[in-house]
Amino acid sequence: MRAIIATAAGGPEVLQLTDVPDPRPEPDEVLVRVAAAGVNFIDTYRRSGVYTVAFPHVVGSEGAGEVVEVGSEVTTLAVGDRVAWSSAPGSYAELVRVREADTLVVPADVSDEVAAALPLQGLTAHYLVTSTFPVTAGQDVLVHAAAGGVGLLLTQLASQRGARVIATVGSEEKERLARSAGAADVIRYRELQDLTADLPAAVRSLTAGRGVDVVYDSVGRDTFDASLASVARRGMLVLFGASSGPVPPVDPQRLNAAGSVFLTRPTLGDHTASRDELTWRATELFDAVRAGTLDVRVGATYPLADAADAHRALEGRATTGKVLLLP
Repeated sequence: MRAIIATAAGGPEVLQLTDVPDPRPEPDEVLVRVAAAGVNFIDTYRRSGVYTVAFPHVVGSEGAGEVVEVGSEVTTLAVGDRVAWSSAPGSYAELVRVREADTLVVPADVSDEVAAALPLQGLTAHYLVTSTFPVTAGQDVLVHAAAGGVGLLLTQLASQRGARVIATVGSEEKERLARSAGAADVIRYRELQDLTADLPAAVRSLTAGRGVDVVYDSVGRDTFDASLASVARRGMLVLFGASSGPVPPVDPQRLNAAGSVFLTRPTLGDHTASRDELTWRATELFDAVRAGTLDVRVGATYPLADAADAHRALEGRATTGKVLLLP
C-alpha cells in the first residue's frame, strides 16, 4: 500500500509518499481501507519532534473508511462496515489497523468526508463544552481560532447551549465563518497593535469589564497571556492546543493575581477513556449532523501524495474548517 512516512523530525519536507507492506489486524483490530484521513495539528507536533515519537513512522491518527478484514476477537464489526476513528496511528495511508474499541460506526447518511472530519475535532469540541467547562446559558465564552476545525464546532456547540461566544479570527473571511457558526462578537487579532494588551481590553469592553467565564485556547504561546487577562474572576482558561508553540512554565501565583482563575490542559484520551463515553460523545455528534444542527466544514482536501502541502497550509493558518487527505 501507499503511505506517508515522516522520515525524521523536521518540517513538512520530511513527509514522503512510500510503498510499505499491507498491515494485518491484531485479534482485537479491524483493517480499514481509508476513504479520507484527517489532518490535525497533533500530526505536525509529532512530525516536527515537539511530541516524542519514533522515526520513521506513518503519520496521522484520524480517518474514516470501510472494514476489509476483522481480527479473530472482533465481535461487533464485519467486513463492509463503515467506521471512523480518532486514534489509529498510521492513518495517512491506504490501509490502517484500528482497534475495535476505538471505532465509531458511521451512519449510512453521513458521508465519508464528514465522518473523517468529525472524530478528533468533534469529540474535542464536545468534551470541552460538556465536561471540561460545562457551558450553560447566559455565560460569556471566548474561542480562539474560531474559524478552524475545532473552533467552528466549538462555537456552534457553545452558542447552542445558550452562551454568548466571542471569537478571535485572523481575516474577514474567517470572521464570516465564525459568525455563521454562532459567534455573537468577533475580534480580528491581526488588527490589534498589541495582542497581549489589546485583546483583553476588547474582551472586557464587550463584557462590561467583567471578562469571560471561560477561554478555550488552542493557540498557546502567542495568546496565553491575553487569554489569562481575559478571564473573569474565578473563571477558567482551557488550554487545549499549541498551534503557535508550547506555553512556557506558569507561576501559579499568576492565577491568584488574575482573580483566582482555573487553568487546565485537557486531552481527548482522558475524555474518551471508556467505550461508553466515546460512543456517547460520538452519537451526540452524529445525531446533530444528521439533524442538521451541526455543520462540519471541510475546508480543503488534498491527495495523499500532497500531505506536505496540507501541513504547510495548516501550520501557515491558511485553512478553515477541516483539512482531509484523500488516498
